[in-house]
Amino acid sequence: MNTIKTSFSIKDLENLSGIKAHTIRIWEKRYNLLVPERTDTNIRTYNLRSLQKLMNISFLNSNGYKVSRIAVLDEFQIAAKVKEVSYLGNTEPHAFNAFKLAMLNFDQALFYNTYNRLLEEKSFREIFYELFIPIIQDIGFLWQTLTIKPSHEHFLSVHIRQKVLIHIERIQSSNPKPDTKTFVLFLPLNEIHDIGLLFINYELLSRGYHTIYLGESVPIEDLTLLNALYEDITYVSYFTIKPNPEEVEGYLKKLYTEVIKNTTNSVRLLGTRFIDSKPKKLPKQMKLYKSIKNLVKDL
Repeated sequence: MNTIKTSFSIKDLENLSGIKAHTIRIWEKRYNLLVPERTDTNIRTYNLRSLQKLMNISFLNSNGYKVSRIAVLDEFQIAAKVKEVSYLGNTEPHAFNAFKLAMLNFDQALFYNTYNRLLEEKSFREIFYELFIPIIQDIGFLWQTLTIKPSHEHFLSVHIRQKVLIHIERIQSSNPKPDTKTFVLFLPLNEIHDIGLLFINYELLSRGYHTIYLGESVPIEDLTLLNALYEDITYVSYFTIKPNPEEVEGYLKKLYTEVIKNTTNSVRLLGTRFIDSKPKKLPKQMKLYKSIKNLVKDL
């Protein structure tokens, strides 16, 4: 089965490009920028070339080019102008769109070329905060609105995850700072979204801390094994889709009772699950963060 998405509704274009459907229609009528195809029921549909052209127009427009000026160029001239502008400075919007196109086409070469180009200008940390975090959030929205399929999300997540692992491996052989505290990183049972937690592991290792990365779907009972081996552990966990909203309070209570209570251990928590399931009150040894950056600042 071919899972490459080749046909887009005007709402898909809005979700992927950030340009409102109303604006797209105005540009069509006034400048003839896009020529949609029509279904038997007269519904607009757009192909991948139209999406790419619209993303390029959006990039140029955000860099000060008027749409009327862009409209006189053909799609190849528009693409050339995008390359010219991106080489002069602001590569982020272009890279953001390139990652989306790589996802839609399952294009590994485009992903790697875009990433390597960014590395010429930015550190890995900057790329993660400025591009990877926003695009991970964006693809979650695109999946929820049925603009993309799970395979698209998995493709992009796998490649971002690979980059985090590469940078972890580069610093993992370094010895931690003497007498440093131990961080144990884990995801709750049935939670599999680990990119955020992996990056936190990278941030901890880069600062010389001793980390034990347990990864996804760890039962609370298993954490007690660590308590027998180490003192003053800081546990770090990231909740994306698990526990279920109605189970969060009970999970945190069990985590505190079995792993934290009557110890010098602490827990640092974050993740999108807490947006709709924020605990009413946490014990002093448990702390909730709004973002990875906020957690890292508190190290």
